Amino acid sequence: MSLFIDDEVRERLERLEIPFNRYGVDPYGISKSHLARFYSALKLFYRHYFSVSVNGLEHVPPRGRAMLVGNHSGGVALDGAMVIASLFFDAEPPRLAQGMAEKFINRFPFASLWSNKLGHFTGLPETAIRLLEDDRCLLVFPEGSRGTAKLYGERHSLVQFGSGFVRLALRTGAPIVPFAFVGGGEAIPTILNSYALGKLVGVPYVPVTPWGVALPLPVALCIEYGEPMHFSGTGAEDDEVIAVHVDEVKSRIAALIDRGRRRRSGELVTTEGGAR
Repeated sequence: MSLFIDDEVRERLERLEIPFNRYGVDPYGISKSHLARFYSALKLFYRHYFSVSVNGLEHVPPRGRAMLVGNHSGGVALDGAMVIASLFFDAEPPRLAQGMAEKFINRFPFASLWSNKLGHFTGLPETAIRLLEDDRCLLVFPEGSRGTAKLYGERHSLVQFGSGFVRLALRTGAPIVPFAFVGGGEAIPTILNSYALGKLVGVPYVPVTPWGVALPLPVALCIEYGEPMHFSGTGAEDDEVIAVHVDEVKSRIAALIDRGRRRRSGELVTTEGGAR
């Protein structure tokens, strides 16, 4: 590993319950050295630039399969990075949250390589099933790219959810841990999305802020985790049954967004355990 790896990152990596071999690589190709560099850089943003507050982290199972399901906010993958950081830096023991990356990532060789080395793979159902059956922690944004495309005035809203995450939870028996990410719309206040520019560079769209590029402001961010939700079934249920479960999860996330908004505005005082 590089000499420029943060000491806290080194210590927590050694306690990460991932089956690395003697070369520091796990069966999926996740690289301990890549994680070390990533988390060392991420710590600056998580701890200082954004000063992220985390509440309800005790609801995330310390080990075993689980699905973290939440809202998209902030124009780019800022939300995913901060959720991943919260489980690594503040969970005990530290956990590796693995996201399902958008397919367009594969168009960029460097980004695709790093994504895979960090444990974030293209969102294929078979990959997600295998990860959960191996008792991994999966990070899912059911809004997809529609969620990150929200404009500033829509930042606290939820758009249509896909239903695949519920079928995945049912098939694998994984609990769904709902969460809300609040503040991304203030960090990157999108005033419009350029779909034409996005097509040129190979992404769904390019968010545009009042100052042009989507460089985030150093605003306080908040993550609210809720109690795990358990659903019974096989994943082969009728669409109407799945839709009811999707609405339940969506309603829970909406309530957590409201809770996070009140906490950030000072209306709600943090008293529960697991807050940082």
